[in-house]
Amino acid sequence: MTESTDLGPEDRKIVTLARSARARNGVPEGAAVRDETGRTYVAGTVRLESLQLSALQTAVAMAVASGATSLEAAAVVSEAQTPSDADRAAVRDLGGPDTPVLLAGPDGTLRVSVTAG
Repeated sequence: MTESTDLGPEDRKIVTLARSARARNGVPEGAAVRDETGRTYVAGTVRLESLQLSALQTAVAMAVASGATSLEAAAVVSEAQTPSDADRAAVRDLGGPDTPVLLAGPDGTLRVSVTAG
């Protein structure tokens, strides 16, 4: 297991933002993405009767809606052990297959870092 302190400062920032979104909104997941200009987009899980999105899907959608054309990195804070295929696909669609996807536990400890692949 890799500690979040092993991450660079920009990656630590998106993990912290994702963790904050999860806690602040009381949702199962928090996520943050960093676009090609360094802007960050933070989101929580969306669970409506007519719309269900993971936190990472919501953060990617926010980036797209704000004009981002690529992603540098993505982070999700969750109880999960690995990022879902749907989350990796959303990141891949905007950032490409080599975009890092960081998954941290609720305490902010990095569980796994994979590419959107």
